[in-house]
This record gives sequence, C-alpha cells and structure tokens, in this order.
Amino acid sequence: MDATSSTSAPITDGLPPERRRWAVLAIFTALAMSALDVAIANIALPAIAVDLHTTPADVIWVVNVYQIAMVATILPLAALGEIVGHQRVYLWGLLLFTVASLACALAWSLPSLLVARGLQGLGAAGLMSVNTALVRFVYPSRMHGRGFGNNALVVATAFTLGPALASGILSVATWPWLFAINIPFGLAALLIGMRTLPQTPRATHTFDIPGALLTAISLCLFILGIGSAAHGTTARVVIAELVGAVIFGALLLRRQAGHPAPMLPIDLFRRPIFSLSVATAVCSFAVQGLAFVSLPFYFEDVLHRTQVETGIFMTPWSVVVAIMAPIAGRLSDRHPAGLLGGLGLLILSAGMALLATLPASPGVADIVWRMAICGCGFGFFQTPNMKAIMTSAPAGRSGGASGIVATARLTGQTLGAALAALCFGLAGHEGATWALALGAGFAALGCVMSFLRLAVR
Repeated sequence: MDATSSTSAPITDGLPPERRRWAVLAIFTALAMSALDVAIANIALPAIAVDLHTTPADVIWVVNVYQIAMVATILPLAALGEIVGHQRVYLWGLLLFTVASLACALAWSLPSLLVARGLQGLGAAGLMSVNTALVRFVYPSRMHGRGFGNNALVVATAFTLGPALASGILSVATWPWLFAINIPFGLAALLIGMRTLPQTPRATHTFDIPGALLTAISLCLFILGIGSAAHGTTARVVIAELVGAVIFGALLLRRQAGHPAPMLPIDLFRRPIFSLSVATAVCSFAVQGLAFVSLPFYFEDVLHRTQVETGIFMTPWSVVVAIMAPIAGRLSDRHPAGLLGGLGLLILSAGMALLATLPASPGVADIVWRMAICGCGFGFFQTPNMKAIMTSAPAGRSGGASGIVATARLTGQTLGAALAALCFGLAGHEGATWALALGAGFAALGCVMSFLRLAVR
C-alpha cells in the first residue's frame, strides 16, 4: 500500500495547510477509533458473556488479548516505521484494525472473537506506534505543540464519549454493532490517508526479526508480571514472569548493542531530556491508572452511588483534559516543557490529595471540582511532555520516540491499575483512599522530575 503517490520527497517541516487538514482528519479519525474501542469493549463485556455463553472470568480476555497484542508489537512496529515509512505502518495498521473490526462483529464464539481481537490489537499497535511520529511530520515545527495538543484532545474526547456511545448503541442494537461501527470510519480514514499522509525519512538498516520477538516477549512478561502481582497470583508465577522479562530484556540489549536504531531505544534514553520526559509520563499515567481503577469502587461501594452517578463523577477529568490539552499545546510552543509539565503535575498531585481527603459524605460538587482539578493538571502536563519526548529525538528516530510515547502510557496505566488492585487487597474498602494518596505521591515525584528538565539540555 503506497501512501506517497502525491509526494516524491520526504516532508521536512510539515504539510501545506490544505493537505495538512486532510491528513490530520485521517490520523485523528483512526486515533479516535482505537481509543474508543477500549471503552466500548469494556462496556460490552456483560452482553458478550451472555450471548456467547461464557463466564465473566473468561470474557475478560476480550480486553486482555487486545492489550497484550498492543504491548507486544508497539516498539517493533515503531522500528519498522523508521525503515519502511511511518505512513505505511499506519495505513496497514488501519486496514488491519478495520478488517478485524468486521471479524469481531461476525464472531460466533469466544475463541473466534479472541482471535479477531488479537488482530485488532495488532492493528491498533500499528496506529499507536507511529501516531505521534506522523503528527510531528504533518505539522510544521512552529506548530508541534498545537499538533500534539490536538492529538491529546482527540484521545480525551474519545475516552469521555466512549461509555455513553457504547451504552447508546447497546440500547438499540446488539454488541456486534459496537465493532461494526468502526468499518465505515476506518475505510474513510484509509482512503483519505492514502492520498494525504506524508513520506517520512527511511533508515537504511534492515528490520531485526529476532530483536522484535525478544522485545515482544520481554514486554509481555513484564506487563503480565505486574498484573499477576496485583491480583494475588502465587509468588512463584510472579517471580518467573518478572525474571523472564529481565532475561529476555537482557538478551535484547545484548543483541542490539551497537545497533544504529535499537528497538528498545537506549540511544534515546542517553538524552537526559528524553529520559526525564518518559519517566514523568510513566508517573502521570500511573496516577491516571490508580484513579480510574479505584474511584468507581469508591463511588459505588463506599458512597453507594449508582453506575450512572459514577459515570457523571468520572466525566469531569476527561472533559477538562480535552479543554486543557490544546491550551497547553499552544503554550508549549513558547515555554519549556519542564516548567509547564511540572506545574501540571503539581496541580494533579493537589487534586489527587484532595480526592484522598474527601469528607465522609461528599456532595456532587465536592467530587466534581476535585475531579476537574485532576483533569486540569493532567491535561496541562500531557501535551508539553509529549512534545518534549518527540522533539528531543532526531527526526530519523521519530519512530522509536513515538513507540516509547505509547509504551510509557500503557506501562504507566498498567502499573497504576496493578497498584490500585494491591491497595484494595491490603486495605479493603479503604484501598481507594490509599490508591488516591499513592497517586498524589506519583504525581509529586513526576513534578520533581519535570522541573529537573529545566536544568539539563
């Protein structure tokens, strides 16, 4: 699939305005689809379990297999994008995601649905692995902050609308339509993207297939180990998974020592700005994972609120992120990411501390304004930090940087969710307060690391 018919040379500083608008439409449509699919699948699990005659414990694999496929392939696909062009990986990923959505809609059993979801996760990895790299090449350098801000806006909006959209579809149709709705949007984005996405620089080295397998295995074992530890799996299994992750990771580093563009981008981590920005990203998404897992249990089990009320309480976070992300993006074109990110994480830490110290019987307003503060801090941090990660890497290593953006998000969210589960396991209903306080600590740690960026180059 050739997405470069309209250009014969790589774009060095963004696309012309008219073509940029169409390219952005293709990129953000696909991004919204992949973000919506996470929320949609979660809402659909009970209906899928009933229709396919399976148990809740088994149907959760509809979500797990999608996430595992993404974790395993994001960094290899990001590396592939540097070799064949980010636009090709993106478009092939979009095609696979769309076809797999059709397969999900036509699934007749849990095994067939799991296969389709695995393929859909692989397609989503193709989209997410090079998403921010493409944004870097679509927008001119003077507008990178605006581009990354719009990127964050799309994700926040999709997460905000996802549960409501899924509930609305399920109220009038069966669960397969939740996946079928992707098809027309995916085809439209594919056609637009084939004509408008830019060429990107291509590396001359070959793709390291054994390195890709080592990367996939080590990341999967690491994520599985974190999840197993949080959910009370035996120590032997947890240790085996984490030790396996370390062993395969060490083999990967040994194999790719001296490689011009290692799949696990050690060359980029030698840059202090890049390393600090990735560390702060992991901290921020760990906060999000802690909050988004613990708060629904707190609202429903401790405060005895309904699911509808819980949905309302969770909404301000994403809504304010959607408002703040473009504002922070524009500011990041004029002010250093270390300053903006540090202020954002300071606000997020304060918001999490305020949630952890809610009164025993809080009113709606007590909850909503605290959630809004968290969303303000998270949104103010996210875009400048994404820009810092991408622009601290050379243009030829945009794929590696883009893959790390997605990997940091998944790692942080997984770590946060696992720690929240551990808090509940240790403290019962009080675990929500523990998780929120821990989130405040993670945000404060990220705040310190963000401000440290002001002292390094």
